[in-house]
Amino acid sequence: MFRDRKDAGEKLGEALEKYRNMNVLVLGIPRGGVETAYYVAKHLNAEMSIVITRKLGYPFTPEAAFGAVAEDGSVYISETAAQNLSSLEINDVLQEQRQELKRRIQKLRRGKPLPGLKGRTVIITDDGIATGATLFASIELCKKKKAGKIVVAAPIAGERMETILHEKVDDVIILEKPPFYSAVSQGYDEFSNLTDEEALAFIDKWE
Repeated sequence: MFRDRKDAGEKLGEALEKYRNMNVLVLGIPRGGVETAYYVAKHLNAEMSIVITRKLGYPFTPEAAFGAVAEDGSVYISETAAQNLSSLEINDVLQEQRQELKRRIQKLRRGKPLPGLKGRTVIITDDGIATGATLFASIELCKKKKAGKIVVAAPIAGERMETILHEKVDDVIILEKPPFYSAVSQGYDEFSNLTDEEALAFIDKWE
């Protein structure tokens, strides 16, 4: 489907051509989404930044996410988790991740605030969508900051995810929707996790 994130980002930028030179803001979700956002913003002649979000992991299996929190405090909790976890358990995980959010804002955005979103078209992008937890929290952040139009763009996601997103945002662009979709990596010939340093390199190159 895609050679690597550069190939995916460039193709995604072409698919978003109608937003070229429209003063849009492209927000990448770290880390993989930073590289995607770089190539999308470059094609669209748009402003680029990153939105910091953190997955919320179950207390005893932290690698499994039950939701996510964005840097402004916007929270997404899955319906299943809301039924199976106490408010105390959820708040404990939230407090821990809020500290990590502060660290990542300093590390990945060097403490700078997000650009103004009010009234603007904002394109939220990642290198692919799996559970959608961090994406949903990012969408809530954009709504709270009164973005004029919210667009979600990704190289790959499941068909059901596209349906869900159409109910949450104004426009959805997903290039590949495999019928048997299980992981973002299946859409790429080359796929490895980006480090903070590699993500920063794209931010520095942009600035």
